[in-house]
Amino acid sequence: MFDFSALRILVLGDVMLDRFLYGAVERISPEAPVPVVRLGRTLAMPGGAGNVARNLSALGGQAVLVGLVGRDAAAAETRALLAADPRIADALVESASRPTICKMRVIAGNQQVVRLDDETAAPADAAEQAALVAAVEAALPGCAALVLSDYAKGVLTPAVVAAAIAAAKRRGIPVLADPKSEDVSLYRGADCLTPNARELGRAARMPVGTEAEVAAAARRVMAAAGLPALLCTRAEKGMTLVRATGEVDSVPAEAREVFDVSGAGDTVIAALALAHAAGHGLPESMRIANAAAGIVVGKLGTATVTADELAHALRAGSGSTPGEEALLDHDAAVRLVRDWQAHGLRVGFTNGCFDILHAGHVSLLRAARRRCDRLVVALNTDASVARLKGPTRPINGLADRAAVISALAAVDAVVAFDATTPLELIRVLMPDVLVKGADYTIETVVGADIVQAAGGEVALIDLVPDRSTSGLVARLTGR
Repeated sequence: MFDFSALRILVLGDVMLDRFLYGAVERISPEAPVPVVRLGRTLAMPGGAGNVARNLSALGGQAVLVGLVGRDAAAAETRALLAADPRIADALVESASRPTICKMRVIAGNQQVVRLDDETAAPADAAEQAALVAAVEAALPGCAALVLSDYAKGVLTPAVVAAAIAAAKRRGIPVLADPKSEDVSLYRGADCLTPNARELGRAARMPVGTEAEVAAAARRVMAAAGLPALLCTRAEKGMTLVRATGEVDSVPAEAREVFDVSGAGDTVIAALALAHAAGHGLPESMRIANAAAGIVVGKLGTATVTADELAHALRAGSGSTPGEEALLDHDAAVRLVRDWQAHGLRVGFTNGCFDILHAGHVSLLRAARRRCDRLVVALNTDASVARLKGPTRPINGLADRAAVISALAAVDAVVAFDATTPLELIRVLMPDVLVKGADYTIETVVGADIVQAAGGEVALIDLVPDRSTSGLVARLTGR
């Protein structure tokens, strides 16, 4: 659905090193009323403008990253992380006087406990500014867009922003800016600003609670800075795009479950920039960015979105033939599961015919989702159901069954299999948790040995008594 591989985006802004310490809270400290976190694993990745570059890469595009780092171990680690991604080019400027910005987050379960910031927010000095502008000038040729990622840490000074925008305009390159400054005149010349509602309200000094208020505030900001468009991200209220020509477009939020909003704005501007550079108008680019945001807030930490995830989310909301858009092919499912697992999420798997959905099914799926962070449901194809249940089944075809199952909040992805059992699908997906009803034993669960051998878990869920599709069919037919 998307091929952004030919698009190169220059990202200029505040680069950080994000560290994540994952653990579990089992007690309160006897020394102070604070939780004791038993450390499990640690993770580090480029943050701030670096996370915009990571999102561009994850979506299949290319990024050139320009920003400031110090002469320290954090800078070396940041550069090493960037070097590991062939789609990100390191054009960082080294500072002799300022440290690399580091943010450390401690996460217990799905909850961020505390964040520690080691940073300086002083404006870049004259030599640093000159070096930044020179790096932008050198990197812009061949780029399809310029993204300004402003975290108010000193890189995007008025002189640097003006020079970068002017350089982009000389080459006909669109500029998108994620702002932090309340003085929006700083971004004069940009093609689109992407503030959140709070940032927009502060810049306009106006209320932004309703869509009408957002539109009015956006018009004031655009008039003050001579901007042609502004996209306001409104958390659970979705997004609103306002253009100087008068049009207002909105889309509702798509996230079903929010784990962490860290870096969501980075995902939005990365997806917006790629979509716009690929030739989509701003309204369609907003729809694409909104789908990406709905995915990323369901992940822990400074996360990214892949092109497969984005395409799946857009298909699911496309209004096409019910159920068909919900089904992932096996290759796409593997990529999705691997991406979830790479971000520290436990992936669960269960399967069945799910012919006529009833309370027992819903109870099983909810219980399965509580055992994991993401749940994949594998449905027997119509031919497979007929082999198992007889020629009069299924009552509902695969597309209809997929449409119903995918609509449940407990379900994150739906695939189908034509064999009698999902053994081969389990083998390629390799979930962390394999879930079946308690009418099975672990020894009789297909794929249990494979999952356990890989260090995974097999969970048997108690069933709701007297609930079955076969029973419903018997009552309906009087048999």
